[in-house]
Order: sequence, then structure tokens, then C-alpha cells
Amino acid sequence: MEWKRTHFCGDLREENIGQEVILMGWCQTRRDHGGVIFVDLRDYIGITQVVFKMEISESAHNLADTIRGEYVLAVQGKVEHRLEGNVNPKLPTGQIEILVEKLDILNQSKTPPYVLENRENVDEKLRLTHRFLDLRDADLQNNLMLRSRALQIVRNYFVSHRFFEIETPILTKSTPEGARDYLVPSRVNPGLFYALPQSPQLFKQLLMISGYDRYMQLARCFRDEDLRGNRQPEFTQIDLELSFTDPEEIFELTEGLMAELFKEIMGLEIEKPFPRLTYQQAMEAYGSDAPDIRFELKLKDISDIASECELRVFKEVVDKGGMVKAICVPGGAEFSRKELDDLTEFSKIYGAKGMAWIKRNQDGWQSPISKFFTDEQKNALQERVGLKQGDLVLFCADKKKIVYDTLGNLRKEIARSRGLINENDFRFTWVTDFPLFEYSEDEKSYSSSHHPFTMPDIDDLEKYRDDSPEKIRSRAYDVVLNGVELGGGSIRIHRKDIQHKVFSLLNLSSEEIESKCTAGRVKCPGKSQSASFAEEPAENMKCR
Repeated sequence: MEWKRTHFCGDLREENIGQEVILMGWCQTRRDHGGVIFVDLRDYIGITQVVFKMEISESAHNLADTIRGEYVLAVQGKVEHRLEGNVNPKLPTGQIEILVEKLDILNQSKTPPYVLENRENVDEKLRLTHRFLDLRDADLQNNLMLRSRALQIVRNYFVSHRFFEIETPILTKSTPEGARDYLVPSRVNPGLFYALPQSPQLFKQLLMISGYDRYMQLARCFRDEDLRGNRQPEFTQIDLELSFTDPEEIFELTEGLMAELFKEIMGLEIEKPFPRLTYQQAMEAYGSDAPDIRFELKLKDISDIASECELRVFKEVVDKGGMVKAICVPGGAEFSRKELDDLTEFSKIYGAKGMAWIKRNQDGWQSPISKFFTDEQKNALQERVGLKQGDLVLFCADKKKIVYDTLGNLRKEIARSRGLINENDFRFTWVTDFPLFEYSEDEKSYSSSHHPFTMPDIDDLEKYRDDSPEKIRSRAYDVVLNGVELGGGSIRIHRKDIQHKVFSLLNLSSEEIESKCTAGRVKCPGKSQSASFAEEPAENMKCR
């Protein structure tokens, strides 16, 4: 007979009872109950129970006796209601089953190297060796289908806002970016190489010059860098470029996209507009430019109080231009000495030399450093950090970067370990006004925090250019969700005089400046911006 599937395995419901159907899929499990054989038939849509009975079809029943796990089957039969007591409320198809009249074994299978339904307890290396089996897992299939659905929503959203989706070249020339390029040898030009793009940066700006105004792409990007939790050699990002725009329009577009995705994928309404923090506010309060604002534990600067106490290490750090900051942990006075020692070791990962602490008990302060503070200083410190009875204060005294890194990560570790994070809470924030330059103590020079084509704050440029370039803010921004940077962008420099000034602050020679400005003489028709949103690996995309 000519087999043609009529339904997927997850489609059938009670309203289909009595219909003749043909299903195709994989045998997930087979059970022989005294002459009646049950098979859970699976495809990427779902699972349906199919039943083989001698009185329905002797030939199908006898053939079913040879079925084993992961055999590929085609079955024809009638949809029936499950007998009372056999209904499975955990399955969408749990009310029905198929009484099989005809069976075709499309392909047999060797015994899998592990039980597919038990993949969580299987060594990852074994699963990756048999990736085609691993990808049969329902969670992974759901992740990939979720990703497909999300990308469709993204496309539709930007098309509705008059964007073009344009593909840019994959084989290209190497350009200065943040990581190493992957290189591909050219067959027709021996000794020469193509580079795989780290981003479509130059191509999308050419599109702006060409007048396309609003570009988007689900861009494949490649970076030859070491693996990290949020860094992969290849990834997909939602890539945008606009002309004649400003940050407010970008914020509105991005917030609209996030709201659409959360509503369509998760059925959640997210609050707009997103709160905003400047880079300085984020660092001072959270020790991170990607702050998790679902919980408090904010950093408090106590450098002025610390510089007046008798603890020498605090005074020396402040005198050398460093800082002393603290976080107050409500109820933290119950921490054991071992827990405090563990937190001290944790802080050393980020460069801290140690960690001072204070508990406030019923009898007052308990701390190795309490003797170095006067009563007046104790009162000032308690008021500054909000120290109450039963609380704990943790201190870090060092250079700014070490203090921010240490306490920024320490607050997240404490929140995680003490259950202060609501995993069902989704808190967006914008981080704005990033510094245009970073100063290197080792090289005694400035470098671009983002890239040298980011538009500076014009007032800052004129005010701080000669004396304090590190104070110049840029028109760059990131969107952050629960402590994870989802994406970021910036307004481009479109004026040659401003580009000259930025290059000069980077100590480029006049020849280098002229060369770079001449190469980019034909600029975008107006203020252009770039934004990108990178994805996590598909396996980590969870719908919560």
C-alpha cells in the first residue's frame, strides 16, 4: 500500500475518535501485556499510544512482537477512547489510543548506547558522540522549535517596523574586532585567506550609505576565542543598523521586541519602559555593568569613613586612590565562621587579598576589626550601609576594578546561596552613558571602551578632552535581563571633526587620522546606530 501520514503523533484528541489515521514515528517504548502489545509512538510533535491486538489484526500483532526501541514505524488504525483506568493525564494525547490494523516497520534500530529517556544521568561525552540520538530528546526538540518560533516573531516584528532583512557575506576581509578571526584559505588565490565575520559591521554601514536606512539580519558570526559560559566560536545574533535615529527610538524598538517575544513565547506581559541606569550608577550600586536588579544587596561606598578609622589597610587603600565598599546582608549574622571563610576564598578569585566583616548581634558588633572604629564611626557606618541587629557587613578595600569585581560577584553568590532570587522574575534594565575611553596604567595611554567610532557626549568632549578624557561619556547602551547582557549598541560618529578629535585622544598620528577619515569620508546620511542581540546555545534556551 502507499503510506501517507494523516496526523502527527501529538495531534490526536477525543474529537478524532472513530477516525481512520496513519501515523509515523519512532518506538519509544514497547510493552507486552499478555498478548496485547502497547507501543508509545513518538515524533517531534508528541507521543501517541498504539495498540496491537490479535482480534484486530493477527499479522500486525505478530510483526509488532519484533519491534524494539527506536524502530521506525508506520501504523494505520482507528482512534479509540482509552479504557477506564488507562487514561494518561500527563500526555495531551492521553485520552485516546490507536487500534492498529496495519503495521510497516520502516527501519530497524540497533540497541541505543544509553536509555534515551534517562539522558540527564548519561555522561555528556557519550551523548555528544551520539548527538543524533541526543537530539531526539523532547526538551532539546522543544528548545529548537522554541528558537525557530522566536526567530519568526523577530522577523515579523522588524518587518512591521519597515526594516529590510539583508544577508551579508560570510567570506570577507579581516577587520579589527574584539577577537581573533577564523581564516579560510583561498583555492584560487594560493597563500591568501578569507576571514569569517565576527560581525557584519562594515557591510551594514555600507547599506546605510547606500540609503537602505533600516537593516536587520539574523547574522551568523564567528570568533576564534576560548569557550566561556556566554561565548561560543559561532553564534547567531539579531543584528540591526538604522539611519536618522537616536537612542530613544532604539530603546522603544528593543523594548517592543522583548515585550512581543515574552508575550508570544511565554504568555507574560513585561513592564515598559525598562528602568535605566547610567554606567556609573550600575557600577557604584551593583559592581557590574550588567546588574541583576531582582534583589538588593547594593554596594555602599564607605571610603570617607574608612579613611578616618585606625585600620591601616583601609587608610592606605584610600590614600593611594582606591576605595572601600561594603554590602549589608540582612540576617547574615547567622553565617558560620566556615561560611565566612568560604566567602573570603570566593572573593580572592576576583583579586581581593581578603575580606573584612562585621556582625551586629544583640550585644553589639562582633568582628576582628571593630576595635579600629570609634563609636561615632560605628554609628556613621551603620547608618550608611543600613546595618541592623542580626545583619552582616562584608568589606572590600582595593583598586576600583577589584572592589567592583569582588563585591559585584559576591552579592550574586550570596543571593543565590540564600535563595534571594525569584527565578520567575524577569527584570530588564538599560545601562547607558558608558565611558568613551579606558586608561591603561601599564601602557599609559587611552583606548576605546567600545570602538573609536562611537559618538561621544558632545558637552563632555569639549569639557574633558584636554584634562580628563576618561570622564567623557559615550552614546552607547546595553540592555540587560537578570544580570545578563542581552545586547548593546551605540550611535555612530557621523561628523569628521568629531572623529578627528577622538582619534587624536587615542594618540594616532596625523597620517593615521587622515588615512582613517579619508577611508570613511562618505558617511551615513545621518546619525546611525548599531545593535545586536546574541543568543545562548540552543540547549540552554529554557522557557520558564
